[in-house]
Amino acid sequence: MSSVSRHYVLAAGGTGGHLTPAFALAAELDKRGHHVALITDTRGSEIPGKPDYLPAHVLPAGRFGKNPLRWPAGIAAVMEGRRMAKRLYESFGPSAVIGFGGYPALPALLAATSADIPTVIHEQNAVLGRVNRLLARRVDVIATAYPDVERLKPKHWEKTYLVGNPVRPEVLALRDQEFPAFTPDGLFRVLVTGGSQGARILSEVVPDGLAMLQPALRSRLQVTQQCRPEDLEAVRERYASHGIPAELGTYFEDMQERLADAHLFIGRAGASTIAELTAVGRPAILVPLPIATDDHQAANVREMVKAGGARSIRQYKFTGNELAKQIQAMAQHPGTLANAAHAAWNCGRPDAAEKLADLVEGFGATPIQDVIRIAGEGSRKEAGATSTAGAR
Repeated sequence: MSSVSRHYVLAAGGTGGHLTPAFALAAELDKRGHHVALITDTRGSEIPGKPDYLPAHVLPAGRFGKNPLRWPAGIAAVMEGRRMAKRLYESFGPSAVIGFGGYPALPALLAATSADIPTVIHEQNAVLGRVNRLLARRVDVIATAYPDVERLKPKHWEKTYLVGNPVRPEVLALRDQEFPAFTPDGLFRVLVTGGSQGARILSEVVPDGLAMLQPALRSRLQVTQQCRPEDLEAVRERYASHGIPAELGTYFEDMQERLADAHLFIGRAGASTIAELTAVGRPAILVPLPIATDDHQAANVREMVKAGGARSIRQYKFTGNELAKQIQAMAQHPGTLANAAHAAWNCGRPDAAEKLADLVEGFGATPIQDVIRIAGEGSRKEAGATSTAGAR
């Protein structure tokens, strides 16, 4: 724990993908004795899981779509958010401001750079997001979740650090647990989720795909699936018609326990999902969201797929038959899934929150952490070694 208590501001859009790593960093900084505040939007201030010790400040954050007629209103909102953030900084006195992407991060980081407050952006995906691209030139540090990040310009490699994507402490606590035993006559537990709201394509395809498995595997199925509320009854009827036992819900508070018990995960390829799968070490069949900005979910899966921990199916190819074929290949022998689980585990970066906190603590304080400088691309530098860089 740091001997000096300092103030930090985290800025993130109001989705789980942005806020989950922000909350994980907040927990680590709080554990070290620092004071942390959050800048977000209305959704973010009300999202489940926000720590009680983390006050949320809602700022206007303009959105910039494809229609130029809406840009003036977006710029006005950003400038108003910037003014509000500067007033917050005057009273809070942050040692650094850390952005996690999303529109609320833009005015927060612009206010920090104009006030000469040290700045960090964290990119959760394997493609640099729009807001982070706008800010990359201005900030002091870029922290990444993957060793290779698309849309990150070479001129920014020198200030780029690989830390990983922080995950919730309760998920990280599962990392040292063994992969659940998968025997020829034991249960085959499958966990299916499509993000915070579920995904209709999973509700439509997965029940029929599981029904196409060979009888020896199908008869052992035990399914847990998160669905959208409007899809719940239809999915329930579909599983019942196939005679497959399935527990369905729109939200599971104990999702980490269900992940711990799962032999196979089926779902989207969001950054937080992959960070949790690799933290725990669970094999997966991933269906990247085709409308994700810059197709970043397809980029997110590459490391895990290359390592042998997951298989990726593009949505236009995601049929019941294709799903059954991929599951059959992964689960045909008891050791196949365990090997894939180990490959996924090896992709995990369980100390991401600690490494990001070390970088953040390096600003405005006694030098604490820097990086191991690895020859080659700057995007491959990993946080870790003690040094003086990063302090002002």
